[in-house]
Amino acid sequence: MKKGVKILVISTIISLMLVGCGSKTSDVSENNSSNQEISVSDDKIEGTITMTGSTSMEKLANSLNEVFLLKYPKVSPSVQFTGSGAGIEAVGNKTVDIGNSSRPLKDEEKEKGIIENIVAIDGIAIITDTNNTVSDISKEQLISIYNGTITNWKELGGEDKGIVVIGREPGSGTRGAFEEILDLKDKAKYAQEIDSTGGVVGKVSSTPGAIGYVSLDVLNDTVKALNIDTIEPNAENIKSGAYTLSRPFVMATNGEISEQTPQVQEYFNFIFSEEGKQIIEKVGLIPTN
Repeated sequence: MKKGVKILVISTIISLMLVGCGSKTSDVSENNSSNQEISVSDDKIEGTITMTGSTSMEKLANSLNEVFLLKYPKVSPSVQFTGSGAGIEAVGNKTVDIGNSSRPLKDEEKEKGIIENIVAIDGIAIITDTNNTVSDISKEQLISIYNGTITNWKELGGEDKGIVVIGREPGSGTRGAFEEILDLKDKAKYAQEIDSTGGVVGKVSSTPGAIGYVSLDVLNDTVKALNIDTIEPNAENIKSGAYTLSRPFVMATNGEISEQTPQVQEYFNFIFSEEGKQIIEKVGLIPTN
């Protein structure tokens, strides 16, 4: 889509969402347990917003930034996708305003004053190449695949073909969440480790017998998503808790949101607004409010 058309489409979406860009007060989720009110006048919002971190949050961050920039043309939001661990480290060092993480913060990270602002809930989809005849596996079978106990698809009712186990690189939020949910930390045996979400999709789609895990919102028709214990990976099943593989999308800050610059405060106001909620849903994620 050409840039001009893209901007026109986004502008139309904005006009169909909440109307009005005047002065306002919004409730912001503070650490997702209490609310604080932050009043910021739109015409005074200017400056930069810097963020880095999770590659799984690329679609969400880019979508939010595009619409936010249209609402606040004097603000320059920028984002890099370096992995969750790098994002949390950067915000802890105060080299960026926001550290994006697709895993919960660790206790030692919180002890440094880094605040876990959960902005959305994501599902982790298990993917194979589209020619794979297996459509459903159990949680226990998935664990056995990744710890090396099950090595051939015929053991799961599929073809006599070796399983090529694909995963993310150390420090990835997706890997951290996946291994934590399935108790696979230091137990997973990977044939190959890939350093981006898109890279995992590409490798699995082009490798017969491959299996991998990715953020739910990047699923496309180049790969096949497996049901886990007969439960399909979709937003409805994640919301209900029926689907077992889910994790938070965190935009971490060094200190509370109320301690950040006016433009960063307003960015969170925007995320937690009805307008932000619609953008979150549009990219296939579940809002927290």
